[in-house]
Amino acid sequence: MKRLWGALGLVLALSVFMPRVAEAQLSQDDGRVRRNGATLGQNYPNPFNPETRIPFTVGDAPTCSQPGKQYRVSLKIYNVLSDVVATPVLQGGTSGVAGGQPLEKIAVPCGEYVAYWDGKVQATGREAASGVYLYRLEVDGVPLVKKMIVVK
Repeated sequence: MKRLWGALGLVLALSVFMPRVAEAQLSQDDGRVRRNGATLGQNYPNPFNPETRIPFTVGDAPTCSQPGKQYRVSLKIYNVLSDVVATPVLQGGTSGVAGGQPLEKIAVPCGEYVAYWDGKVQATGREAASGVYLYRLEVDGVPLVKKMIVVK
C-alpha cells in the first residue's frame, strides 16, 4: 500500500515539477523525441519479449558540427514506481566507443547509437514483468524520456 501511495505522490510531483520537460519534448516526429541536439527514438520491437533495442543520437548527427566534442551519456530503465530496473548496454561499437559497456555516464562523440536491453531486472537477473516501463536518456544533464511495453 505504501508503494501505491508513493507512486501516486511521484505522479503528482512530476506533473508539478516537470511541465517544462514535457514542453521541450513536444518536437516529436516519426516517434523520436528531440531536445538540445539529442534524439531518443522509440524502442523496437514495442511491445517486446524478451529483448529490445533503443536508438538514440548525440549531438547534431549525422552532420556533427563539433566532431571532437565528448558528451556524457546515461540511459536507465524504470518501472512505473520509479525504481531503476536496468541499465542497457551500448550495442556494437562506433566512433571509437566500445560496445557492450553499460550506458552509465560514459563519454561518447557525436553520432547515432543503439542501446540493447535483454529484458532482465538488473538486481535479480530475472526477466522483467509484463507492463509499462520508462526509459530515460540523459545527455550532458539534459533528460529525454519515452515509454515501452513488456508483454509476456
